[in-house]
Formats: sequence, C-alpha cells, structure tokens
Amino acid sequence: MDFLIIDNDKSFRDAACRIVEGAEHYAEAVGSASEGLALLKREEFQAVMLDDRLEGENGLDLLPLIQGQNPGLPVIMLTAEGNVKTAIEALRRGAADFLEKPIQRQQFLEVLARLQRLRQMGKRIKHLQREVAESKTQDFETSFNFATPNMKEAMEVLFRAAKTPASILILGESGTGKTAAARAIHQNSHLADKPFVTVSCPSLSKELLESELFGHVRGAFTGAIKDRWGKVRAAEGGTLFLDEIGDLPMEIQPKLLRLLQEREYERLGENCVYRANVRVIAATNCPLKDRVAVGAFREDLYFRLNVISVQVPPLRERTVDLDNLACHFLEHFSRQCGRRLDGFSPQALECVRSYRWPGNLRELCNAVERAVILARGQSIVPEDLPAELQDAPNGAAPCADEVKIGSFVSLDKLEEVHIRQILEKTASLAQASGVLGIDQATLYRKRKRIGLQ
Repeated sequence: MDFLIIDNDKSFRDAACRIVEGAEHYAEAVGSASEGLALLKREEFQAVMLDDRLEGENGLDLLPLIQGQNPGLPVIMLTAEGNVKTAIEALRRGAADFLEKPIQRQQFLEVLARLQRLRQMGKRIKHLQREVAESKTQDFETSFNFATPNMKEAMEVLFRAAKTPASILILGESGTGKTAAARAIHQNSHLADKPFVTVSCPSLSKELLESELFGHVRGAFTGAIKDRWGKVRAAEGGTLFLDEIGDLPMEIQPKLLRLLQEREYERLGENCVYRANVRVIAATNCPLKDRVAVGAFREDLYFRLNVISVQVPPLRERTVDLDNLACHFLEHFSRQCGRRLDGFSPQALECVRSYRWPGNLRELCNAVERAVILARGQSIVPEDLPAELQDAPNGAAPCADEVKIGSFVSLDKLEEVHIRQILEKTASLAQASGVLGIDQATLYRKRKRIGLQ
C-alpha cells in the first residue's frame, strides 16, 4: 500500500516512514495540511496517516477536506495525547483507525491488517459494481447451450480445464468472445472469488507494458515518481488474463516465461525478487505458431502457454447458434431500453442468418442494440438493421461473381473473393503471395480464415 504521512514533526515523519517501508509498503511524508492536500490531488495513495495537531491547524478539521477530495480514502489519525474522547471524535468524523504516538511497529501492523481487509472488501464491491455496469457489453454467450459442435467442444474443454491450475491459451478471431470465455473459465474455477485482472498487450509501449505487468520503483523511467505494483500483484491468488498475447514485445517475453515457470518476477528498476500466485489465461487472434516461425514469439513461451489450447470458431461457422444469440441480445437490450419487442421478423432473421459477421459477436451485439433502439414497430424488421445486412435481396450475401469494387459488401468479403480468384489463377502459393503483396504465412492465415485449406 502507498501511505501519505501528514505531520509537522520531521523526526516523527522519518520514523513513521521507516516503519511503513519496513513492512514492505511505500511512504511519502509532508509537514503541512496544504502540502498534503496538494499531493493528494497529484498522486494516488491507498491510505493517509494524519496528525491531529498540525502547526496552526486541527487535524480533525482537515479530515473532512481529505475525504471530500478523495472519497473512500482511509485516514488513520495520529495523536500524542491519546484519550477515548479524541478517538471517538476522530472515528465519528470518518477516520478509519487511530494510533497513539510514538507508534510501535506491532501497532502499525495491526492497523495495516485491518486496512487491508477493508481494502479487499472495497475491491470486491467495485468488482461486483463493474460486472453490473459492464453487463451491457458482455456477449452473454456463456448462458447458452451451444448447438454448434465445434463451439460445444471448445467450451467443454475450457470448463474441464477451469478446475485445474493449468495455463490456458484461447485462439480465435477478434470479437469471437475470447475475453468472455476467459471470464467463464475464472468464474467456473476454484478461483471464482479471487481477482480477475486483464492486461491488453498491444495497448502500451514496451516500457509501460512491463510496468503495467510487473510494477516499477521510483525513478525506473521518466515519470516514475513513486513505487507502483503491477497487475501481477493485483491478480494475486486469482487469474491474470493476457489479451492479444501475440503482440507481447520480445523484450518482455523472457520475464513472462519466468513468471510462468518459476512463479517469480521483479519490478522495473528493482532487483528484489517477488513470488506470484496467479493463474494465467492468454488469448490471441493470430496463430502463435506462425509468430514463432518468423521469430516474433519465443518457442519456449509458446509451449508454456499452450498447456490447454482451444480455438473459438468465428460466428460465420456457428450459424446453428446465430438465432439463439441474436434473440438473447434482443431480449437483453429490450430490457435495458425499457422496450417490449416481439422479436425478429422472418425477413430480418434471414438477414441475420445470411450475413457473414466479420466482426463476430461484437458486431452482432452492436447490430442488435442499434435495431432495438431504432425499431419503429413491435418487431425488428430489415430496415432496423445496419445497411450492410440489408444490401442484398432477402439478406443474402452477393455471390462471388457479383462482388466487385464498389459492391455493397464488407472489406472482408471483398478480400475473400480477391484471394480466391488469385489462388485460382496462380500455380503456387509463392506466386499468389507475390501477386497479393503479402508473405506466405499471412496468406496461410487468410486461407484458413475463409475456409481454404
């Protein structure tokens, strides 16, 4: 935890910092109320230790100012003249705890244990609130008994693996529900009541991603003004989900391998080794074998991640599930928008069935939400759906011979038709990849995506 100590006695501030840091936590100290309030605006702390008698000020009067500026931040009142009346007044004004000077290490550890229990409860409450708030964007597919055989098989493997500590690798195109599958694994495992922490590998630079994962110490890089713990520590005892692991920079891969093999890691800029107790689930939309083949991903890390591996099929290969998924989204967004809709008209349902859904579940979710909002009648009709679902007669996608530049089709469909025609006109994959201007590994992935093996 990161503590801010506000006390006008420098010798006490130094002693308090030593006690906090001796318990392997971070402490920063200031000598006045104005400095403390200013620092709380600039930086984030997990707790404040506040003297009840600052020079020219009453610490008890500062307490509501801190809480108004930083709601929920626990404040421990410090006093050199401890008495029951002062303690009761401090607690009445919202203090989390009370310590008498000079503070002893054992007393601080007891208060720290209480704070950590409160913090854990607060995290659990925030987690539940976030789950409720994010219900709009969840794909809900784990609520279904899937009819598509390859999807049923994938979920069965995941649920069998959920109850073990094994690393799991989830493969599949963007939007197929890999994050939802990872959450389903966590919620159906022995870690369900522990943290589920997500790290998006392509979202940050190498330095910031390493700090995000493992944490850093003050001065480790420009802007590192204080010690920070990373997502590995935040996921302690629970699940660490690494999204788009194929984009993990090569420089960080050995450190992740060490975490998986040895359960050890170091913060950026520090030589101290920490132990980690986390279950790792990774996901990617690119074939890691191809990344290994071109030297962009370590082979030993790939094998360590690939203990249990499943391929989440794209929505175009799960047409049997389409009706259920679309109707489930419709029911959800109807409740959310306070509307009573009878369902899809036969023509609208045909549009849904005929479309290829290049954006997979994410695109389906957005399309249904839009239709629910814009529907003029009691049922969803084709006119309520996005234009790309309406373009072809009866919702049917144009056949390959009809597709040309300027056709009302998606870029994915245009690319598929072009690749098919080039493959038909060339004598080898090498020649086709040369015409298309892509390497053979990329062409292999694209052929696999459109069902050309």
